[in-house]
Amino acid sequence: MNDEAHRATATRIYQRMAHLVLESDNRRREVVDATGLSFARVRALRRLARQPMRMSELAAELVVDKPYTTVIVDELERRGLVVRTTAPDDRRVKVVTVTEQGRELAELASAILTRPPQALVALPAAEMAELDALLAKLAP
Repeated sequence: MNDEAHRATATRIYQRMAHLVLESDNRRREVVDATGLSFARVRALRRLARQPMRMSELAAELVVDKPYTTVIVDELERRGLVVRTTAPDDRRVKVVTVTEQGRELAELASAILTRPPQALVALPAAEMAELDALLAKLAP
């Protein structure tokens, strides 16, 4: 197989994987419906469930500007899903921490988003083991 054909095959495989993961069912819609939050707010909540963050850190993680991060955190705080406190080392800095209710909602969203697509689950065990071994080479 020449380089061009090899690259075309790799592109086709990647497109199929992306379709399987991102487009075969609408997980984002399911998460929004289950949580009552926009997907942007769910993304923030899931990150905050991992660890408390300064507002600037959260903005960087979400790849959004600081004013939009404030809008997101305001909504999460209003719903009782996060709290803001002052950073111990700098009174000007706010640290956002998830509440127990927020953690539960983040876990629900994560369970939906990490559930394998039915097409994957339906693979025979031997093919699933082969795919698992191949993917382990790509993303150990």
